[in-house]
Amino acid sequence: MKTRNIRTPQQVRDDFIRKGISMASWAKNNGFSPVTVFQVLNGTNAGTRGVGHKIAVTLGIKDGEIIE
Repeated sequence: MKTRNIRTPQQVRDDFIRKGISMASWAKNNGFSPVTVFQVLNGTNAGTRGVGHKIAVTLGIKDGEIIE
């Protein structure tokens, strides 16, 4: 199994800045609510279940599987 580098929320934010994209545009392009992405990156949504989990895994701040 391939191990993945887990990023911190700050690294994700820095990456958005480096790429010149907003959190909201990333969220919309990936089918997520911008508010929920903001909550995951700021820690008010732990990303343990549901959409928060999907966002955390997609952003690379959590190691996990997305099961549809």
